[in-house]
Amino acid sequence: MPPSLPNFSLSTRLLLLALIIVFLVTFHLHRSPSSLNTLISHHLGGTGGGGATAGPCRLFLSFSATANSSISSHLRALTREPHLAGTPSAAAAADYVRTHLELAGLETLTRNYSVLLSYPAAASLSLLLNGTLVKTLSLAEPADPTGRAVAPYHSYSPSGAAVAPVVYANLGRDEDYLVLDRLSVDVRGCVVVVRRGGGPRGTIVEAAAARGAVVVLMFGNGVGGGVERGTVLLGGPGDPLTPGWAANASAERFRFADAEVRKRFPKIPSMPMSTVTAVEIMGAIGGPPAPPEWKAEMSAVVGVGGGSTMVNFTYQEDRKLAEIQNIITIIKGCEEPDRYVILGNHRDAWTYGAVDPNSGTAVLLDVASRFGALLRSGWRPKRTIILCSWDAEEFGMIGSTEWVEQNLENLGSKAVVYLNLDCAVQGPGFFPGASPQLDKLLIEIMKHVTDPDSEGITVYHTWVAKNGGVNKIERLSRADSDFTAFLHHAGVPATDIYFGEDYPFYHTTLDTYEWMEKHGDPSFLRHVATSEIWGLLGLRLADDRILPFDYNSYASQLLEHTNALTALLDGLKIKPIFASIRQFTAAAKAVQDEAKMFEVQGVAEDAASCLRLRAFNDKLILAERSFLDAEGLRGRPWFKHLLYSPPKDSASKLSFFPGIADAIYDAKNSIKGEESNIDHEIWRVARAIRRAADVLQGELT
Repeated sequence: MPPSLPNFSLSTRLLLLALIIVFLVTFHLHRSPSSLNTLISHHLGGTGGGGATAGPCRLFLSFSATANSSISSHLRALTREPHLAGTPSAAAAADYVRTHLELAGLETLTRNYSVLLSYPAAASLSLLLNGTLVKTLSLAEPADPTGRAVAPYHSYSPSGAAVAPVVYANLGRDEDYLVLDRLSVDVRGCVVVVRRGGGPRGTIVEAAAARGAVVVLMFGNGVGGGVERGTVLLGGPGDPLTPGWAANASAERFRFADAEVRKRFPKIPSMPMSTVTAVEIMGAIGGPPAPPEWKAEMSAVVGVGGGSTMVNFTYQEDRKLAEIQNIITIIKGCEEPDRYVILGNHRDAWTYGAVDPNSGTAVLLDVASRFGALLRSGWRPKRTIILCSWDAEEFGMIGSTEWVEQNLENLGSKAVVYLNLDCAVQGPGFFPGASPQLDKLLIEIMKHVTDPDSEGITVYHTWVAKNGGVNKIERLSRADSDFTAFLHHAGVPATDIYFGEDYPFYHTTLDTYEWMEKHGDPSFLRHVATSEIWGLLGLRLADDRILPFDYNSYASQLLEHTNALTALLDGLKIKPIFASIRQFTAAAKAVQDEAKMFEVQGVAEDAASCLRLRAFNDKLILAERSFLDAEGLRGRPWFKHLLYSPPKDSASKLSFFPGIADAIYDAKNSIKGEESNIDHEIWRVARAIRRAADVLQGELT
């Protein structure tokens, strides 16, 4: 006879029976996850690996209940001190991240690089009238009276000095200099003052140098007395001394004087300054009246300068080799360990970095903790998941670029995707960016994550309502975060997601935990939602048997881009692109049909069936690589993606087809022979799209 139950009450017996049933069901699902995955995949229309609430994804979401508390704790710890790359405090931040990754039970590696970094040694600024000193001006940050953070500066600005007249050039764009020309104000030999917002800092400085300016002084909105630091490095990301290869300790390095190095730095010095200092300068410069639209944006502007008022400026740069640390965590896949799903965030900051980047670092540690718990439950990803904490991003995406350059061949054949976080939480509202084949997956996951600011509504529904019913996903043609090396150089599809459109204290000492706690995300639920979306993306891409890539979305996006191009160019001129898109569209549909066949028929466990599925997934992975061109963009060979790389004109209306955008810009500026270059760039894009179609078709042509 079976043993009798102890003399428990009826309610206790029922509770014990329920727990036994839950255990047995859980044990069965753990041993045979396909039953649950198949059911939910059918319900959600997934691709063979389960929808966003299936199996490990459901368990991953279950850890959210107390995640806001642990994320808040991580962010507080990471932002106690400024931690600029290459400094002792940066090493302390690296130790914190490494320790907590290891506490999650994850295998953690450190990859060191010796790179050229740039710091301020000394700077001064004073106002002169008719050669006589009027006032010594401050280059300090009013919001940092104790000087705990590095003084405001532009990394890689060359040393220099000048006693020269001052000219105000608004945002420092081409059209602003045309306004000065109409006012008969010449910037040659002058110190140019500009307001931030006209494009990348380095581009603004180079534009002034090309017109003969000797120094550029920049100011921002000055909210709360903050001063925006930043880099002026030119020509792409990465260590300036090792362009195209990794900056290992024993690597070949160019000398500072080599042309390849010198072209990475502006020809004239530049410096950020507070709005208070900018107002003092502009109140004294006189000259022709500024246009009304300039005054509307900066009320202190009266004249544009060019007269007898001068400034005396000096800057001394401290440029040196410094060691940086990337921290890499590897969760090996149990079926395809040579296929990599990579999640990354940088941890270095100009100051305290509560938003930029440690809102993302705190989320990284939360996702790592969840993955560790999944591993302890017995889960293993099908493909390898790699978590990366990058260093020296603020100097020009250096840590991630060096790692990509070191591992370029492996990534080219094995990387499935790169999922980026940077300023993960800046405020309300979700802003997704992605390569087009990831749109469908991203939207599906957004439908399974509760909006942190609207009870009972998903992130997807809030996002669509805000965009007027349009699925507005950004394309990653900017080069301002760590997806740059992966997408623009290695051709790895990428995402970049964040909450909040912007925040007023970018790169200042006001980017603190206290601001995040009071304003950016008081409940830390936006951080939790970011963790859920980012982690679910990683899980689906690592575990779905059929990779959830949708090239129909890519085909539609390419057609939209090309239609937009007809507003700038003759439709007949771009016929080659339309022809290639038709071939790509047919290939994308065939791939979708093939995926449905796998779903309907299932995939047997024999070797031949597994190889067929792997070959199919490889087509999905490698199609993005086809958009690379070995020669890269003309004049900027490091950027190789012909669809989504940054155009050299930061004011370009084209956020796609960068080679065509560059050729149009050069033709507009009357550079000889550029009309024929437009035709050539059109053909280059057409060939790239056709290559991708051939890869999706999977047959030799």
